[in-house]
Formats: sequence, structure tokens, C-alpha cells
Amino acid sequence: MPRVWDVPVHDSTRVRDARVAAEGAAALAGLDGPRTAAAALVATELATNLLKHAEGGQVLVDVVPPPAPREGGEQTPVVQVTAVDHGPGIADVAAALRDGFSTTRSLGAGLGTCRRVADDFHLHSAPGRGTVALARIGAAGRRAGAVVREPAAPARAGGVNIPYGGADHSGDAWTWVRAGNLLTLMLADGLGHGPQAAHASSAAVETLRGAAHLAPADLLRRLDEALRGTRGAAVALAQLDLGTGRLCFSGVGNVGARLREGGTWRHLLSRPGIVGAHRPARLPETRLDWTADSLLILHSDGLPSRWTPPSEPDAHAADPAVTAAVTVRGASSPARPVRDDTAVAVLTPAPAGRP
Repeated sequence: MPRVWDVPVHDSTRVRDARVAAEGAAALAGLDGPRTAAAALVATELATNLLKHAEGGQVLVDVVPPPAPREGGEQTPVVQVTAVDHGPGIADVAAALRDGFSTTRSLGAGLGTCRRVADDFHLHSAPGRGTVALARIGAAGRRAGAVVREPAAPARAGGVNIPYGGADHSGDAWTWVRAGNLLTLMLADGLGHGPQAAHASSAAVETLRGAAHLAPADLLRRLDEALRGTRGAAVALAQLDLGTGRLCFSGVGNVGARLREGGTWRHLLSRPGIVGAHRPARLPETRLDWTADSLLILHSDGLPSRWTPPSEPDAHAADPAVTAAVTVRGASSPARPVRDDTAVAVLTPAPAGRP
């Protein structure tokens, strides 16, 4: 079961915890000494910034698949460090990203150094609503945002995962895989919390990796067999066919899905049931066009039912994991934390000229 770190940062003692979390994730991802040090530096600087500029926030550390999957073979995981706050926001984002920029007596590294040492770094800030800073650190010599070279996939995926109550493992899991022209994004929500829920969602992830050539309805049947003997899970699958430019969706249970088509959002409906326990006999697939401004969000029920999707017209061009983190931030507050394991996974087109 993959470890997920959620480090609340409200005093200086938690800065060390963020650094230790990054080092632990680096060990899981198999990073060497210099890349582990880079992950630790990023986590330390982001945690410090939360204290100095936002009166606290949270640092999420996870080991995730790269934002653009390689065709065939095992995906090399990367460490993802995300800082989320509900502070005043950053007035001048461009200035904040310059190397050495600081408005207070900080470590002297700055967000610019985070951007330089990470494989990719993204910053989203809204005045009066807060900031999301996200970095990925992969193995030496392989930039996390540039792993696809054969050829570049016209889509990217990313997500965030927050375990309930600061637990070591989340009962939610997301991943995506590529098999030929098929790109499949999955979000699984294991029933309940804790290790048994995480075992169910982790089994779903492992099963998908070996069956990514199947259509979503057939994948759900395969997952149902694999999850027998576990608690079971709610599962949503979205599969993009690169040959036809069509998106196929199918789901069982209460994993939510919304697709932006043009300027409107459409709910994609799953069938009632539990994968691994009470799979419905019929598993319909919804087929939709995938365009240059499409945006798909999958989420577990840790997100409130009336969450507000991103309204920015260029949200499809943002990093998908940043969009996921902004979605979680917008649905919560310091006074209203998440109420369950919460995972959000996002699929977007790849910007022109980039993987």
C-alpha cells in the first residue's frame, strides 16, 4: 500500500516533518542522494513559506505516476510535493518565482530555487483565496515533465490524495496507464478508512496496470474479480482513445465525475454498487468527444457534493495536479477540513508543443 503524507504546517516544528516526509517519499520512489536532497529542499522551502506568508497550511507528499505516461512498460514514479494554503495569495507571481526573491528572512532559497531544482514546478495563486505550489522530483537525468518521447501523448493527468485524519495511508487511490492508443485514468475509493480500504484501492491500481488494454466496462469486470476478498471499492474509469479522439467513461459506486465541454460542466454518472462485492449486471459506457479545451475531474466522496469546479477559461491548460489541489482547496477551509479520505484526479489535453 502506498504511503501518503499530509503534514499540517502551523508552527516551525512541522517544517522538519515536511522534510522527513519528502525524504520518505524519495526512498519509496528510488531516488538517489542528490534527488532526495532536492525533494527535501523543496518541501522545506514550501513549508517555510506557508508559515511566513500564509499563517500556515498543509504540505502533501506522495509518490505518483508521471503526468504523461510512456507507451508500454512500467512508469517511473516521481515524488510530488504540494503546498496548499488559504492565505492572502501572492501579489506578484513572476517576482516570487525569481531565484533569491524573498520578502522576509527565509532560507534564501525561494520559490525560484524550487522551480530550478524540481523537474517541474507550478504555482497558482488567487488574491484572498490562497496559493497552491506543486513540484515533482524524479530520478536523476529524467525530468518528470518530459518522460514521454515516443511520441508525446496529447493528454496529461495528475491528482492529489489526502488521507483522513492524518493517517499514514489513504483508502483512495488514483493512477493512469497507457496501452497503445489507450490512456486510462482511474480513481478508486476503498470502503471505509485505514489499511483495509487502502488494500482494496491498491489492488485496483495493480490490476489496472496489467489490463489497460481493456475497455472500461470490461476493466470493471476484471477489477470486480480482483477485489473479491477485499472490502471492495467505488471505481471510476475514463479512457481516452488517441486514435479516435473519443473519451469513454464507466463507473460503479460514488466516485464523482465531471467533464467540461466548451463552457459547461456535465456530470458523468456511475452505476450504484461496490466493485468486489456488489457489481451491477449492466455496465454502460458513456462516450464523448475529447477536444482541445476538455477538462475531466474524478473525485472521491471526501469532496463535498456541492463543490465548485474551476471557472477559469484556461483551466484546461494548467497542470492537472494543480487543478486537483485547487479543487480541494476551494471545497475546504481551515474551519472545514476534509471529512474523509479525499482524492481528486484530473485529465487535461497537453498544451501545444508540450507532452
